[in-house]
Amino acid sequence: MSSDDWRSRAGTVFQTEKHPATGRRGMVVTNHPLASAAGAEILAAGGNAIDAAIAAFFTLSVVEPMMTGVLGGGMAHLRLADGRHIVIDNQSTAPLATDATTYTPDPNAPPGAMDALGRKNAVGPSSVATPGNLMGWCEALDRFGTFSLADAMEPAIRHASRGFRVTAYLSECVADCAEDMARDPEIAKLYLPGGMPIAAGARLTTGDYAETLRSIAKEGPGILYGGALGRHYVAHMARDGGYIAQEDLSRYRTIERDAIRGNYRGFEIVGPPPPSSGPLHICQMLNILEGFDIGGLGFGSADTLHLLAEVLKIAFADRAAATADPAFVKVPVARLLDKGYAASRRGGIEMGRAQAWSAEVAPGDGGAHTTHLTIADGMGNIVASTQTINSLFGARYIVPGTGMIPNNYMFVFDPRPGRASSVAPGKRVTSSMSPVIVTRDGKPVFALGLPGGLRIFPSVMQAISNIIDHGMSVQEAVEAPRIWTQGHQLEIENGVPEAVYQALAARGHAVARVGNVAGGMSAIRFADNGEMEGAACWRADGTPIGLGGGLARAGVRFRPEAVRA
Repeated sequence: MSSDDWRSRAGTVFQTEKHPATGRRGMVVTNHPLASAAGAEILAAGGNAIDAAIAAFFTLSVVEPMMTGVLGGGMAHLRLADGRHIVIDNQSTAPLATDATTYTPDPNAPPGAMDALGRKNAVGPSSVATPGNLMGWCEALDRFGTFSLADAMEPAIRHASRGFRVTAYLSECVADCAEDMARDPEIAKLYLPGGMPIAAGARLTTGDYAETLRSIAKEGPGILYGGALGRHYVAHMARDGGYIAQEDLSRYRTIERDAIRGNYRGFEIVGPPPPSSGPLHICQMLNILEGFDIGGLGFGSADTLHLLAEVLKIAFADRAAATADPAFVKVPVARLLDKGYAASRRGGIEMGRAQAWSAEVAPGDGGAHTTHLTIADGMGNIVASTQTINSLFGARYIVPGTGMIPNNYMFVFDPRPGRASSVAPGKRVTSSMSPVIVTRDGKPVFALGLPGGLRIFPSVMQAISNIIDHGMSVQEAVEAPRIWTQGHQLEIENGVPEAVYQALAARGHAVARVGNVAGGMSAIRFADNGEMEGAACWRADGTPIGLGGGLARAGVRFRPEAVRA
């Protein structure tokens, strides 16, 4: 089977567009080649996977500014060389000045949407939640890295101050958001020169952001959470209708959480717990699928995609009812992970027709356009981490004089009171982030994740099934056609054949073809001999870089006296 041309038992054919990278000394996969290069530079200089990840994230905040930044939030999943799994929750929190009545729901919003009147929770300062990225990145480096903050930030500062070439992907993202971005002179000056989206190939220099990064490198995260940068940010919020106050910044803390663990056909699935909903519901869906011969049904067959759609609807119904910040909602984790509960849900699935599903859990039962990277070093450390400013370009403006693009994470909360994900002061946002590491017999087998909002955890689940059930390589698994639904329209990527599309429609699915489901996935496979294979998919600018080679053999040196003319 060629890695370039994969045929399923059902007859579905797709070609991988990118090629994997291999190496034994380290592997860096991010959604931009310069960020991957930054991480690889750190590994080559003797750093570990955590050093490389933080260097890559700061660089991504420069070269992939529509996806992540220091004013965002996220989840980091670390597997250390000693086998420990560490989850650092640096998710954003609702400002203390907000509550369940801060926003008025838009009565014309589509089903499942979180829209508020006037888009107050979607754009501008009123949509911004308290940021956690800067603190989370710096804490991870301080606790588990070996490089100084200044050294880890050097590649990002270099690219911000000297400039970098805009990719077609970045240009297209600007075009998608141009109407909102045009309202803010600071962001328009950079990304809408002459009133038009910055062109692919143009050189983009972000001088104000370079200066902000230099200040952070010198003073550390305290400059935002209690220092001059934070005071400037709070003054801007007070002046322009935002909710973040000094107390929000000074009280912000990251949380170290215990990982969620599930089992699927002899593999252990490990990832962050709530308020990250992804791994919990990935395990729930895989538990349901475990009762079917998914491999025998074949990748891309109508039966397989029907089952995927049904388990997605089940998971989304339960997620909406009961998954949120565990400090505010008692999430029924044990019940959702229970194989018996999965068997009960499985029993209701009918192969011949699509169904509507409601939740069978409640709080207390049973006891974002984003970026992602996957990095491993040769010492056994692995980082799978998803960090975001939520929507493309977040709140779609720049904090004056800083180059920083804030998140619009308030859009993730439900603007209606009385829901699991309603707004509450200090509440952490619920996300679909799924930085997952899969092990077998205690050893890592592969690690993966991606951006994509509500489409993240369904896409990770499908990639896991692709590898375990269908025997795909990581390159094939990350690029394979995906589907998505949360109970309304069933989105199907164009790689699915027309006959399968029609067969799903005949079963009652409201099918719709889409160009892509979620964003660029990155993954690393770990072989028993120490080899790592990194893969990134066609849905973003993802680039794997592997380190081979190594330092000279001990005792070897050049002897000039041995050279004769």
